[in-house]
Amino acid sequence: MGKRLYQHWKGRNKFLFGGRLVLGPDAKAVAITVVLIVVPSIVFFSCVARYLFDDFPHRSGVAILVIAVLYLTCVLTFLLLTSSTDPGIIPRNRHPPEVEDRPLDFVSGQSGRVRLPRTKDVVVNGIAVRTKYCDTCMLYRPPRCSHCSVCNNCVERFDHHCPWVGQCIGQRNYRFFFMFVSLATLLCVYVFAMCTVYIKSVMDDRQCSVWTAMAKSPASILLMVYSFICVWFVGGLTFFHLYLISTNQTTYENFRYRYENKLNPYNLGMASNLRDVFCAAIPPSKNNFRAYVDDEEDSRDEEAGSRHSDSGGTKTTTLPSEEALEEEDQELHTCGNSNADEILEDGTEYDYGGEQSSPVNSSSRRSSWDHKSVGDHSIW
Repeated sequence: MGKRLYQHWKGRNKFLFGGRLVLGPDAKAVAITVVLIVVPSIVFFSCVARYLFDDFPHRSGVAILVIAVLYLTCVLTFLLLTSSTDPGIIPRNRHPPEVEDRPLDFVSGQSGRVRLPRTKDVVVNGIAVRTKYCDTCMLYRPPRCSHCSVCNNCVERFDHHCPWVGQCIGQRNYRFFFMFVSLATLLCVYVFAMCTVYIKSVMDDRQCSVWTAMAKSPASILLMVYSFICVWFVGGLTFFHLYLISTNQTTYENFRYRYENKLNPYNLGMASNLRDVFCAAIPPSKNNFRAYVDDEEDSRDEEAGSRHSDSGGTKTTTLPSEEALEEEDQELHTCGNSNADEILEDGTEYDYGGEQSSPVNSSSRRSSWDHKSVGDHSIW
């Protein structure tokens, strides 16, 4: 019996509990984030919350501590869910797509060499969207998919790689990430507010000025400064992602001005966009990391892929590099051809030679990309 898939995984992910938890390569960042959340919370519990028990009638001040504990529990839960969930990794192909599978798409060159097309167009909600070939994963990326250079994986609906959770943020953990940053914002606001209440309580009990009360409760001042700084970070992220969700964009698309002066084919209206993120079922992982993989079969596939790329006199598949695709996009943008970058509103594309390429039709939001792979890495 061979090893499990996660033991053969070519990405930089780290796995826990026999492949049940999928972490990013910088998983230690999660521990740092946990410390930055838990330590101030302990200071708040011991130096502020417990002194407010008797400041409310019928010991209702206990609710202050209970609410803080609930906030902390939810924040840590969504942090761990974000960092340990498969973000939507696309299984790698064992070898490049065969030319025979796409007889209408390839372009023949000299010396019998065959070059697969750099891009492929799929139709999303009536608008043609350009997808690119990934040299590392040896596949055409699904729409909105991008290759993370940190994790070395193609991720569906790639948003960004978050160093604070040590994981890519994609289709399967974006909801958890948003809940993490939004609840962290509420926790910062709550701690700041309760520290203000405690300083006011000290002023009333000792009949002193605000400066004297602040001097007598240094922990409250430190917590107020810390939470004020943090709320700008996590609060800014919360409102930014609310904007992205309402317009159905990703951070990657927004930073690259993907839909500037263009129609966003994924924007179905604010209500539908919010429902798509918060109410839609999370799709199952396309990888069964605990499935067993045959060592001999895996080695044969690697040898076949090596022979496929190193064959001399026979037809060889050549593909452009990632840098070449990015340079082409930049060149098209410089030439002012805004519709040729990612979205072709009329469903067709013209190259510099005047030749017209026809888009490949796909379904509205889903297509053959949704095929699930267990032991096989191929999605075709």
